[in-house]
Amino acid sequence: MKLLFIGDVVGAPGRKAVKLLLPVLRQRHGVDVVVANGENSAGGSGITPETAAELFASGVDVITCGDHLWDQKEVETLLEEEPRFVRPLNYPPGTPGQGSMILERSGLPPIAVINLQGRTFMKEMDNPFLAARAEVMRLRSRAPVIFIDFHAEATSEKIALARMLDGQVSAVIGTHTHVQTADEQIFPGGTAFLCDAGFTGPHDSVLGREIVPVVQRFLTCQPQRFPVAVRRVLLQGAVVEIDGATGRALAIQRISEATGA
Repeated sequence: MKLLFIGDVVGAPGRKAVKLLLPVLRQRHGVDVVVANGENSAGGSGITPETAAELFASGVDVITCGDHLWDQKEVETLLEEEPRFVRPLNYPPGTPGQGSMILERSGLPPIAVINLQGRTFMKEMDNPFLAARAEVMRLRSRAPVIFIDFHAEATSEKIALARMLDGQVSAVIGTHTHVQTADEQIFPGGTAFLCDAGFTGPHDSVLGREIVPVVQRFLTCQPQRFPVAVRRVLLQGAVVEIDGATGRALAIQRISEATGA
């Protein structure tokens, strides 16, 4: 089976890229399941039921999130009512929503999706290493395929978590930095890894935002509004081929596809 992971979808340009390019990528790569990080899908910051519905309608099966989870108050509806929406697992007990889910699709093995958030250079959270180890142990008897979106800043934190879980999960792919890395590989135990999937949205920008106000913020240290940019829109992510019986990754390929707009 093949799983396509789509890196952070940024604003309307990112959502449009998913709508335009996902059917093409499905056909080209023989994709069976699509997971997308949607934490920036609403105006570049946060997610709403409306932007999530747009991604689902475009063919996304599961949406993960990250540190912008709470930026839109409407997210509470997703957390309470949408079984295909996964927030970081390592929030404290009692936090609304779910940190993992199992996707069951006819003709495919059960596929578990886990979302984690890092702690290095980010807001304090429960330990993602301990949370991941316990959750993987719980899910392994129910789903041979386990995919993890690790939303984290530090490359060392992402690599260390993936190394810890090598042979226990099918893939660990990082998000958050919006810069696609070139370190895709399969670890000895059969876990596919990519430090960062990049982002889906306008790349003639600073991480998806208009260039001038971001530069002004660095020049002046004064608050600025950061509108979502519009030019050179790419869909970035990775396709992972997985043995459905064993859960071992067989191949991983980075994706960076332009919309032509």
